[in-house]
Parts: sequence; C-alpha cells; structure tokens
Amino acid sequence: MNYQPSQKSKETIKHLVSLDKVQKALSWIEQDHERTIQQQIELCLIPAPTFHEENKAKRLAEMFKEAGLSDVTITPYGNVTGVRKGKSSERKVVLDGHMDTVYPLDTPLNLRRDEEFVYLPGIADDTRALAAELTVIRALNEANIETEKDLIFLGSVEEEGKGGFGGIRNFLDGRDDVDACICIDGDGSTGIIYQATGFKTIEVTFYGASGHAFAHFGELANPLHAAARAVAKISDIQVPQEPKTTFCVSNFHAGNDAGIHAFASEAIIKINYRSNGQKELEELDQKIMKAIDDAAKEETARWNKNEITYTIKTWVDVGAGSLDEHDEIVETTWCAIEAIGNTPDLRKGGPTNASIPICKGIPAVCIGAGNTECFVHNAEKERFPVKESWKMPQLALILALSMAKIVE
Repeated sequence: MNYQPSQKSKETIKHLVSLDKVQKALSWIEQDHERTIQQQIELCLIPAPTFHEENKAKRLAEMFKEAGLSDVTITPYGNVTGVRKGKSSERKVVLDGHMDTVYPLDTPLNLRRDEEFVYLPGIADDTRALAAELTVIRALNEANIETEKDLIFLGSVEEEGKGGFGGIRNFLDGRDDVDACICIDGDGSTGIIYQATGFKTIEVTFYGASGHAFAHFGELANPLHAAARAVAKISDIQVPQEPKTTFCVSNFHAGNDAGIHAFASEAIIKINYRSNGQKELEELDQKIMKAIDDAAKEETARWNKNEITYTIKTWVDVGAGSLDEHDEIVETTWCAIEAIGNTPDLRKGGPTNASIPICKGIPAVCIGAGNTECFVHNAEKERFPVKESWKMPQLALILALSMAKIVE
C-alpha cells in the first residue's frame, strides 16, 4: 500500500519506543503473555451475550482493581470503567474493549488448547481486548510510566447485534473531555480501522386479517405475501461498490405449523443495511422504505378487499463517517505497527465501537483487525492464535502513550 505517514509521526514514535521505560513496558507485556492468556480464558468462560454482560462486568471490575486502577465503577448502563491518573486530569484518552459476545447464554463453552491455539467461543471477539487492557495496565505500572492525560480503561456493553454500540455511545454522551479513543476488537496487530461504517437494523411487521387459506382465498390480502413482495423488491436494489454499500434481509417469519392452512395475520422481516458513505446509506434507506410501502400497497390492490398496513421498528441507527487518513491518530497507529515489526494495513470502513467517537468528531481508531486465524462468530471454530499475540497489547500501549503524552 502506498501510504506514507509524516516525518513528524515517524520521529515521534521512534523517540517514544526508544525510551528505557517504554522498552521495559514492552518487554513486560511479552513476559506477561501467559498470565494474560489465562485471564482471557477466565473472562471468556463467563457467558456475556449482548444485554447480559453483568457477570463478566463484575469480574472485570475486580481485575481492574487488582491491576491498580482507581475509581473503578460499574456504571448504571453496565459499562466497567477504571482510571489510571495522569499528571493532569483535565483531558482523557480511552482504551476500550467490549464485553459482549455474539453467542447465546446456553452456548457450550468448551475450552480446548494446543500449542498454536486456544479454542473457545468469544476468545477473540472480544475477550482478547479485555485481557490486552489488563496487561497494558500492569506494564505501565511495572515500568513506572506517567502520562500527562488520564487513561480511562473501558469494558463496554452492547457492541454486538441489536446493542448497536450502546455502551460506548452511553459512555461518550455528554462528555467533552475525551481527546482520543483506542478501541480494541479482535486479536490482530496489523489492521487500522479509521472509518465508521454506517448501518441500520430494522424490523418491519406487516399486518392483515387472518383467515382460512381455502375458504377465504380471494377475500383477503395476505401480510406474508406483502412481506415477500418487499423482500423481492429489496433484493433487486442496486448499490455502489464504492463506497462499499450492502443490504441483507436476515430474518423472515410468519405463522406456525399448526396454522399451515391459514393466512397469518402478521409477517415480520428484519433487514440490516450498511455503507461507508452517509449519502449512500441515506439513499439506500429511502429505497428500502419505498420497497416496503409499495409492497403493502400492491398486496392491498391485488385483492382490493382489506388493507395491508405495516410498522417499522429501528433497532440500530449508526451514521457513517471517517477521519482523514493522515489524521494524527491514524499516522501514529501506522508507525506504531511498524515499530512492533508488523506491516500496517489501512482498512476501508468497519462497524466497530470506534464508529461512535469518529461520528462525534473524536479522533479514534479500532485496532485488533488483521488476523485471519481466529474464525470468529462460529462457536465450534472460534480460536485465538497464541504465537506472538503479545504484539497487539504492545501496539495498544504505544498508541496510548502517544495519545496521552508520556512524561519523560
């Protein structure tokens, strides 16, 4: 990739990693590797699907206290926060990892480990981030490093699915003291996400009259048929390749087997659509809304007997946005990845917790991308690659010190 950070960014990171205290902290993270993995496993064995993170939050809060953070709190919203005080407490830099996983509460958490991998649902997304935060805290303490700004360590709730980044959104609401957010998601140490992929998740319910499939044929419009018309129309929508724009009807439900010979009175579809461009997301939203409305009207007109109506529930609505690719935090992340011996990779878009600060105008990146070995979101296959996995928390430490300004 033909990307060149500024000479200033190169020199800043080169100087930072040359400091004895920073070298000591980086070495500590490598030495702390096995302890970090054990804590990662411990946290991962606490089920924490979205909206059910309370037990993991309790243990993470204990670990934050054990690591030496002050003001450790489980907020009313469910987030866990802890502070490592800086020389001045007026400005803050946030390190975030989300506590929720994509797996239901009853998912078997069968742990298996060999020389290369730890196998466990949720071990990479995003339990690795929580363990990384803990080893960064210990490394800062071990090296006796002081920063100008406070470092806030955050375990956030509701990142996945219908959570829609609710935890980080709640944490940042009403705050004007955050200078940067470093969101950790995954276990890689090459990818840089500096754009916010906008997306919406909606639930559409079509309503009509119930009736017998034979006796009332021709007398009733069918809500399920209206939903099917909407899906067909949505499937024909054309979207641009750049900025990447997508849509998916991910759920379709109506009726039951007992009433297989009947008109269902309701039919539900759920749709997720995304774009790296806000304009394109808004245009797609308009097309989907038109498809839904046209489908209801067409099914009504087809039989001209009763009206099909519908309601729309919006589960998630996140705007699209982007930092400039030469923003200080982006260049700093690039140089920090090179400093740990890896090849950086700027990612186009990405729906991550970093989306919320980016859209609020707060410099933010998401790190942790770039490892293709973890097979996330598959309970049987999700795995965490052990080899050199200390590099990601080393990256987080360098980036945090650069943003929070180390006291030399």
